[in-house]
Amino acid sequence: MQIQIHAWVSGLVQGVSFRYHTREQARRLGLTGWVRNRADGRVELVAEGNPASLQALLDWCRRGPSGALVDAVEHREMPAEGSFSDFRIEHDRY
Repeated sequence: MQIQIHAWVSGLVQGVSFRYHTREQARRLGLTGWVRNRADGRVELVAEGNPASLQALLDWCRRGPSGALVDAVEHREMPAEGSFSDFRIEHDRY
């Protein structure tokens, strides 16, 4: 069963290669979707895959790469759309 998560990561998460490392983690876990910076300082991501891999990505996001200081990870689950072919970095939302 495939599901989708939409998540927002807050804290010191921009300027520390958070998007790059999120993409690499997601690809290692076999997930598809995207990640981008938001104007409010958070990182936003949408990922699809199996629930265990998505949980592993959320667990990683709570720590982030070295240099990041994650305050919170909010997320919601939805049915997978199946519209992504890989996991990519999207244009920032400014």
